[in-house]
Parts: sequence; structure tokens; C-alpha cells
Amino acid sequence: MATSSFTLLWEQFQESLQDTSNALGMSELNWQEFAVMVVGQLLVSVMILLLFGILYWLLASLLKLLLGRSRYGERPFIAARMVLRYLLGLAVVIAILAQYNATDGVLKGAARAGLMALAFYVLWVLLSRGLTSNLSRHHIDSSLEQLCKNTLSVALVAMGTITVLAQFGFDVLSIVAGLGIVGIAVGFAAQSTLANFIAGITLLIERPFRIGDWVKIHGEEGRVVRIAFRTTRLRTRDNVFTMIPNERVATSDIVNFSVEGPTRIRIPLGIAYKESVAHAREVIMPLLSAHPMVITNEQMQPRIQLRELADSSLNLSAQVWVNSKDVEVKGRISCELLESIKQGLDEAGIEMPFPHLQLFIDEAKGLEPWLNPEFRQSTAGKNSDIEH
Repeated sequence: MATSSFTLLWEQFQESLQDTSNALGMSELNWQEFAVMVVGQLLVSVMILLLFGILYWLLASLLKLLLGRSRYGERPFIAARMVLRYLLGLAVVIAILAQYNATDGVLKGAARAGLMALAFYVLWVLLSRGLTSNLSRHHIDSSLEQLCKNTLSVALVAMGTITVLAQFGFDVLSIVAGLGIVGIAVGFAAQSTLANFIAGITLLIERPFRIGDWVKIHGEEGRVVRIAFRTTRLRTRDNVFTMIPNERVATSDIVNFSVEGPTRIRIPLGIAYKESVAHAREVIMPLLSAHPMVITNEQMQPRIQLRELADSSLNLSAQVWVNSKDVEVKGRISCELLESIKQGLDEAGIEMPFPHLQLFIDEAKGLEPWLNPEFRQSTAGKNSDIEH
């Protein structure tokens, strides 16, 4: 019973395949022979993979014996093993293509393209390492180093792609011309993006600021955390990240507080005219020097200068130097110094003036009862007589 059911299902399956072949115009195809051929091809492919796998294991073991104890460590062995793996993989692909009756042109093109791709990869590794070592030796900025690496990668990838396509008979000139037309169209459609990109490259080359500098750009003040191709990113004192398009950065005024080292902070003060400037200086100078973030070397000593003889005060300026790494907290430094100066002046009895207003009134007869004491006394006497 089970055998008859299986036979019935097999006959229905054969009829379905026959109907399908008739619908596709392959009525003369023998599905049994086709299945046997497919299974045979798959078995041969598996055997090829096993053969090359064994060959890879043997060659990798030999390389480990030869290069495993090199004075350069495991780098030569890893590089040689990677090249061996790539070459055997390329050989497997060509062998499988030949097994499936690929033409000689396709096989030769695949072999040349694979070898060309390997050559460009090795060239990229060598040039990138040489570029990195040279840029590091000259202390080039990390953003500019990344730009050089990306430019090298794009150039080699473009050249490698054109070379590989040429091995298969493609018309490279037509492809390049078509890409040029597409590039022009994209350029017109993305003018702002291209402008930011070009401005980013200009910033990386001219380097008006570097990563880690405290700058003021386009009204935004903060520390530079990244210089990308399209935007420059700042982190403000409030830990807010701001992204400014490079086109605006390149066309705006840039104030760099970190590029020349220490920065000076000016704190305006005022004392009364009756006070001595020298005495105020003697009180304030130790307070400035005592702050832990204030520089006190011979070249950058704190100062107290008389800046202006104002209407009601002697205006002084307390000047201190702080390191570039402390520019981010210069507002807090100013507040701490100002608080200590106020406390020191109060303890020393030095007056800090505030605005006064004097009012002069002429011929104000309505206010005479309140301003003239004799008039108030006479008025009070009359009022007492009336009461009696």
C-alpha cells in the first residue's frame, strides 16, 4: 500500500515537471539526466573545495614553520596567510567556473581581475602605512591624516575598479564619461554639500584650529571635538554639541583661544576716590596669586592696573593668565577671583562705590512745611492755640 502511494506521488511529480518543461519550451529535457548532472556537478564542486582546503592547511602549516618565529613577530605570518587564502580562494572560483563550462575569456578575465585586485590591495596597504608613518613623524593633525588616508583609498579604489572592469572587456572610457556626466548633475543638485566639503578640505589644510582647541566660531564658543568633511562640531560649556557647516566656518571670524598657549583674563573693579590704589593692589595681588589655576611665573605675573578715572570711582583691572586647557572654565575662575577680591577689600576696609543720586529742588513752595523747621514750629503753635 505504501509502495503504491509512493509510486503515485512520483508519477504526479514527473507529470508536473513535464508540464513545466512544456510551458518553458523545454519539452525535450530529460529531468532525470538533468538532476543527475546537477548532483554530479555539486559533488565535483565539493571535492574541489575539500582539495583546496587540504592544500591550504598544508601550506599554512608550512608558512607557520617558516615565519612563525620571525623577529618581527606574527605580522609576516598573518600577511602571508592572508595572501595564500586569497590566492587559493581565487583558484577555487576559477576551478568551479571551469567545472560549469565557463568560456576561456571569462576564466582568463577572472584570473587577471583577481590578481589585479590583490596587487591594488597590497599597494594600498604599503602606501597607507608609509603615509601614516611619515605624517606621524611630522606631527600632522589627526584630521588631516584621515583626509590623506581617505583620498588615497578613494583614488586606489577608483583605479582598481577601472582596471578590474577592463579585464572583462568593458569600455572603460564610456563608463568614465558617463560617471562624469552623472557627477556634474549631482554637483548641481548638491551645491551646498559640495561647498561644505570643499570648505572642510580647506580647513583641514589651513588648520586655523585643531581638535581640542577652544574657539569661537559664528557666535558659538566651545571646544572642537571633530572636524568632518561637511561640519565642524563644538562642545560648549553647557555640554551642548553644536554642528556648524564648514562653509559658514570658512567665511566667518574664527577666534582661537588655545593656539598660542595661555590666555589672559581681565576682571574690572572699582574703588572709591578716597582709597589708595597701592593699598588696594597690596590686598588684591595675594588673592590672585593664591588661585590654583592662575599662572604665577616671571613672564605672566598677575597685575592690577588703574584703567580709568570715572565719575564716582577709580576703575581698576585685575589681569591673570590661565593655561589653554583651563580656558573652558575661565568664567568660573573669574567668579571665584571676584568673590575673593570682594571679601578681601571688605576686610581691609576699602570702599567699593555704588551709584548715588542727589536731588536739588528750587522754589518748591508746596514742600516748605516739610523742608523748613521754623515754619513747622510756627504752624504747630497756631494749631495748639486753636485747640485751647
